[in-house]
Amino acid sequence: MNNHEFEVVVVGAGGAGLMAGLYASRSAKTAVISKLYPTRSHTGAAQGGISAALGNLEEDRIEWHTYDSVKGSDYLGDQDAIEFMCQEAPEAILELEHMGLPFDRTAEGKISQRPFGGHTNNETGKPVRRACHAADRTGHMILQTLYQQCLKNKVNFYDEFQVLDLLMVDGKAVGVVGVELSTGELHTFHAKSVILATGGHGRIFEVTSNAYAYTGDGAAMVLRRGLPLEDMEFFQFHPTGIYKLGILITEGVRGEGGILINGKGERFMPKYAPTVKDLASRDVISRAIYTEIREGRGVNGQNYVYLDVRPESVIRYAALDGRTNSDGSPFIVTADELLKKLPDIVDFNRVYLGIDPMTQMMPIQPTAHYTMGGIPTNKFGEVVIDDKNTVVPGLYAAGECACVSVHGGNRLGTNSLLDLVVFGKYAGLRAAAYAGQTEFEKLPVDPELDARSQMEMLRRGSGTENVLDISQEMKKVMFDLVGIYRNEKDMQTAIEKVRALKARYKQVKIRDAGKIFNTELINAWELGNMLDLAEIIAVSALNRKESRGGHSREDFPKRDDKEWLKHTLVSKSADEIKMSYKPVTITKYQPKERVY
Repeated sequence: MNNHEFEVVVVGAGGAGLMAGLYASRSAKTAVISKLYPTRSHTGAAQGGISAALGNLEEDRIEWHTYDSVKGSDYLGDQDAIEFMCQEAPEAILELEHMGLPFDRTAEGKISQRPFGGHTNNETGKPVRRACHAADRTGHMILQTLYQQCLKNKVNFYDEFQVLDLLMVDGKAVGVVGVELSTGELHTFHAKSVILATGGHGRIFEVTSNAYAYTGDGAAMVLRRGLPLEDMEFFQFHPTGIYKLGILITEGVRGEGGILINGKGERFMPKYAPTVKDLASRDVISRAIYTEIREGRGVNGQNYVYLDVRPESVIRYAALDGRTNSDGSPFIVTADELLKKLPDIVDFNRVYLGIDPMTQMMPIQPTAHYTMGGIPTNKFGEVVIDDKNTVVPGLYAAGECACVSVHGGNRLGTNSLLDLVVFGKYAGLRAAAYAGQTEFEKLPVDPELDARSQMEMLRRGSGTENVLDISQEMKKVMFDLVGIYRNEKDMQTAIEKVRALKARYKQVKIRDAGKIFNTELINAWELGNMLDLAEIIAVSALNRKESRGGHSREDFPKRDDKEWLKHTLVSKSADEIKMSYKPVTITKYQPKERVY
């Protein structure tokens, strides 16, 4: 009863997983497995928009979007994949619209667009309106729309199943093993193609915008199978998270005219990005905020600054910046208009902080947000394992768990939703095509052996260690020592501490003997994934002796294209971590200094 057979199995039901499942299901028998009910997936938390050079409000070009993404990546993004993504963007937006996604509209009925950090008119250098949005609930709308389409297309869903193991035979992916949370029973899913769309791993850090489910499951499973991960040192800290809580304040707030203010009441971004100011790329703004704080200009000496979106401030600074409406008229905004465009942001502040953003400034600090690294793939979602881009037969990845690499050292806002829509689609298409050309491979003799062993290890521990204690220590170590600013001493300390935590983890024992929704057991297993990835991140960051994008080294403050214009590939065999590299694909844009 617990053995299932599908041509394509998708692990994860966020935007990438649903897009992959939808397209695969059009020609192959497809299952989507998720540890959550699909509409609770983290894609639903994405707020500000999805990028495409539609030019609905002003001139825009696909080439500008491409260059902005290359520049934003600090030239570590593979330019063939970036070109592909940006060329696919307009069609992807129109397809979502035709599926029923309720984008905001202009007075003429076109899809509305707003400015976002790092997206520019390449001729003037000024911000361009490129982010298509549905209020500040864009990811939520994408998730709902895709789920409805999958149901319409009769995709098979296995909700609240935690996948524990990736099955490989002779170098080919042949299925997965998961536990049904409502019964505690193991299930084997035999497949011709496996697509991993399991999201990121931001829960490794103490202050994060990520959901509790974001524990790096797919990447950790791949690592345990001896396959490499790519560019794991690059993790993005979003500049505007709610102080202490980490809940995201969308970049769309700044796209609508919000500005950053330090503890002295000064607008500070013109010092760091004279042209685009508060709409610079996320890595630039996050470092600027921490520089202000470290130099004593945080609010009341604390680790935060203000984000000001009060209508009178927005109008005043728009005039100073020369910002106008698309028809050239003075930029004017009312509280009612901002409330309509940013309803969730206003609610978050009112509920969690007791602050009304229409009359008060919001306390914010950078929050761990997005992994640029992950499972290496080509632009069709096929997992690759070396500098020759050798494909793993039957294995695909898409979304935040994958590294195409279109984000390189730093992702531009709104490119994440575009990434999951474009590459989720092509992963689904390629997986289905492969499944149509091959037969089912034989499963291992006991396919559930490794998954069962992982669960039993947690049940048999000595009980001298506690999951929560280890988890909290890991998160603090990673946030403090492998955060926005890094140096050799801190990262070496972090590696030692994480390895000590991994040793302690072996002494964890699950006290809940039940089988029905044993969240203690699942939380403990997820912690093992996070510890594995925390070690990989810290080792990769220590190894890269330069500053680039989201990886900022105090002891190596300059970007070094001569030595480090290359992708890191890191794998693990037993307790040995192995490093190798592959070249960055450069087509049109030679690396140069980033200026905003």
